[in-house]
Amino acid sequence: MKESWVNYLQLGIVHFIAYPQCLKGEGPIFETLERIVHDDFFDAVEVGWIKDDAARAKVRDLLASSHMATVYCAHPRLLVNQLDLNSLDPAERRKAVDEMKRAVDEAKFLGCANLAFLSGKRPDPSRIEDYKRAFVESCWEICEYAAPMLLHLETFDTDVDKRCLVGQSDLAREVALKVRRRCANFGLLLDLSHIPIQHEKPSVAVGTVGELLTAAHVGNAYLGDKSNPAYGDNHPRFGYPGGCNDVDELTDFLAQLFKTGYLAPGKRPVVSFEVKPMPGESSEAIIASSKRTWKEAWARL
Repeated sequence: MKESWVNYLQLGIVHFIAYPQCLKGEGPIFETLERIVHDDFFDAVEVGWIKDDAARAKVRDLLASSHMATVYCAHPRLLVNQLDLNSLDPAERRKAVDEMKRAVDEAKFLGCANLAFLSGKRPDPSRIEDYKRAFVESCWEICEYAAPMLLHLETFDTDVDKRCLVGQSDLAREVALKVRRRCANFGLLLDLSHIPIQHEKPSVAVGTVGELLTAAHVGNAYLGDKSNPAYGDNHPRFGYPGGCNDVDELTDFLAQLFKTGYLAPGKRPVVSFEVKPMPGESSEAIIASSKRTWKEAWARL
């Protein structure tokens, strides 16, 4: 495609995955985020948990000056604290919902208009209807607390790594429609990195989710040797040896986003890289690699 992607989307990156030393809400958050803000290739950035009050205030001011779209990702808060929004134990589910409300508060403080999160575990398939019911109730409470902020539920795998309740696109659509009956500020986030470990293809996942798609990530996955640090939900760079996604797969995913209308002239939703350096790789190298992959894929559209 000869026309610039700027006319169709805001290209972003998930900060704490590109710089995994910041995943737990600590480390050089401001310094690494500043590198992204200074890079005008990006129009959006996705940020997470920031434990230190002073660092959080500095990040707020940095983002306010950046003229970038900002998304808050609650995943680290839920995963690190082992919280489950669809737990059948009311006390455990309450802990997760309350933590999500704290995530909403932090997102609003940082100036984020959108928030992404994930469902809890899927430990007992025989009780899946109970888990779905509990999760929908959690979503209702969080969405009502967060309004008018838009919440994106990201789909994950059900049997490879995170083993979440909401994985494949048909179940994701079912859950999203139930939440939408009560809360309009809710949608789904598809990640090209997750589609292989959800045992789906982009055409199926994007087509099934359809009009419920409100956010997208792009990256790679690896399903080979389980001892490889890239195995599962670890977001290796595009073209990682034995990986699932490279230029061809990114091109196909973008084509599917156009086909369903997620990408359209002037609409400009966020599409973010979610890529992580593997041992021996640098954040800067994999970010540059992602840009090159993106430019080639876009040129093929």
